[in-house]
Amino acid sequence: MKIATWNVNSIRARLDQITDWLAINNIDILAIQETKVQDKDFPLDAFNELGYNCSFYGQKSYNGVAFLANSNIELLANNIPSFEDPQCRALAVNIDGVTLVNLYVPNGSEVGSEKYSYKISWLNALNVWLSGLLKSHSNVIVLGDFNIAPTDDDVHDPSGWKGKILCSDEERSQLEAITRLGLKDSFRSFPQEPEIFSWWDYRAGGFQRNRGLRIDLILNSQSLDDRLVACSIDPTPRRNTRPSDHAPVILEIK
Repeated sequence: MKIATWNVNSIRARLDQITDWLAINNIDILAIQETKVQDKDFPLDAFNELGYNCSFYGQKSYNGVAFLANSNIELLANNIPSFEDPQCRALAVNIDGVTLVNLYVPNGSEVGSEKYSYKISWLNALNVWLSGLLKSHSNVIVLGDFNIAPTDDDVHDPSGWKGKILCSDEERSQLEAITRLGLKDSFRSFPQEPEIFSWWDYRAGGFQRNRGLRIDLILNSQSLDDRLVACSIDPTPRRNTRPSDHAPVILEIK
């Protein structure tokens, strides 16, 4: 089974790129972030034609998360329960005996800002939710755009990014708290080449110079450890004309 996550930065703007990529890569489950469409405008027919069922939770112009799957999807939750939030940033489902949580973590703008405080509060609420979810569900995968680079190994220029948004100590502490609940960074379960990233700024030739960050993650519960086969990042879609600034991450499990 191939499970992927991809921040597409507008599902309507990248629809052809998404469907082409799905056709080539035989993905069983795709978690999408930044759909940027209201539910009534979600391109359901395009994915149904490829054999995918869909679950989505979106808003106009901003945020939005969705699942595509070639199996039945059971909806568990839209957004973090008990955390009042008008922004559509989380979606939890059951698919083929696996509980998947799709996240578009707030960016935070800059350290110390109001948006940064919102990000930390959101992550605190996420921690509480995932703690309960991991106790009540056996096989759990949490994936999406975390907007946090876990370590300096996930940053093209650690000294330049030190203390800045996406790399601040508090953000990394929040992510570490989540992994301590019993979740593992699937990408790091396998040997990887250095300087492998999932996001590159559009400006200043970020992709061409590989000045990126690894902020798109797939975390798996310990119960799935012996089912992991491979985890990789596919930079191919980033080479498209008018691409998303993110690349898909793919986890293969038995």
